[in-house]
Amino acid sequence: MNKLSQNRREALQIMGLTAGSALLNKPASAMTATKKTGPSFKYSLNMSTIRGQNLGFIKEIQTAAKAGFTSVEIWLDTFNTYLQNGGSILEANRLLDDMGVKVENAIGFAEWMVDDEAKRKDALAQLNRQMDLLAKIGCTRIAAPPAGATGLPLIDLNIITDRYRAILDLGDKTGVTPMVEMWGGSHNLKKISQVLYIAAESGHKNALVLLDAFHIYKGGSSLDSLPFVGKNAIEVFHINDYPADIAPEKISEPDRVYPGDGIAPLKQILQIIKNPDKPVVISLEVFNESYYKQDPLLVAKTGLAKMKALTENL
Repeated sequence: MNKLSQNRREALQIMGLTAGSALLNKPASAMTATKKTGPSFKYSLNMSTIRGQNLGFIKEIQTAAKAGFTSVEIWLDTFNTYLQNGGSILEANRLLDDMGVKVENAIGFAEWMVDDEAKRKDALAQLNRQMDLLAKIGCTRIAAPPAGATGLPLIDLNIITDRYRAILDLGDKTGVTPMVEMWGGSHNLKKISQVLYIAAESGHKNALVLLDAFHIYKGGSSLDSLPFVGKNAIEVFHINDYPADIAPEKISEPDRVYPGDGIAPLKQILQIIKNPDKPVVISLEVFNESYYKQDPLLVAKTGLAKMKALTENL
C-alpha cells in the first residue's frame, strides 16, 4: 500500500469513528426516525352541528364540554344574542375556564369582499368590533367567507386579495386572524386554488385558509390541489362527510353527515393536512336536519366518537 492510500484509509477510519461517536452522544429520540411527540389533531365542535336545537351560547358550551370537546367554533350571532340578553365577557370567560373549553374560531358573515364600497366599509367596522370582542374571550381566529359575493359577476382575484389584506391588517391590531374561507356553492372563492392564491398573494405572514371536506366536493376541487396549500396555511379544517348518491351540483348543506358515514376521502385529506409542528384543529361542521331533532349531547358525543375513530393511527 502506498503512502497516499494509507493516509486515505486512516482518514476514512477517523471519519467513521467521529460519526459513530456523534451518534452515540445524541439523545435516543434523534437516533430514531422522527418520533411523534403529540397529537396530530385537536377535536372541535362547530356549533352549526347543534344549532338547530336553539340552545343558546351557555348551553352550547356546556354541551360541547360534556360530550368531551375541549375546542369549539362559536357563531357570532349566538354570542351577540347572549351578550344582548345580559351576558358578559367576564361570565363567558368564567364558563370557558370552568368547562375547560377554548374558542378556536368564530363564524361570522361580514361582507368584506363585496364590490359595494359602502357595504364593505360597514363590514370592516363590523369585523373590527367582532375581532375586538373575540380577543377578549381568547379566540384568535375568525372565518372570512365570500358572504354577500356568492353570485355573479366574478370579482377579480387581485381585487379580493387587496380586500383580504385589509382585514388581515385589522387582525394585526386585534390579535384575531381572518381565515379566507372557501365556499363550494359560491361563484367566488369556490376552489382551493382561488383561496390559495388570495392567501399567497396577500404577502401577509398570518394569512390562513379555511377549507371544508364538503366544500371541496361541492366546488369541484381536485384533492391533488390540497398539498399545494401548505401546512402552515391550515390551522382549522371543517370536517364532515357526504352521501354517495348526490352530485356536487345538487348537494346542499343539510346533506352533510358525520365523518365516516359517507364517501369523502377523509383519511387521505387528514394525512395531507396534518402538521408535524402543531396539531390542526378539525372542527365538526354539519347542518343535518335529522340531527337537529335529536338530543344535542348525543349528537355531539356521536360526532366526537366518529372523529376519533377516523383519526386513529394517523
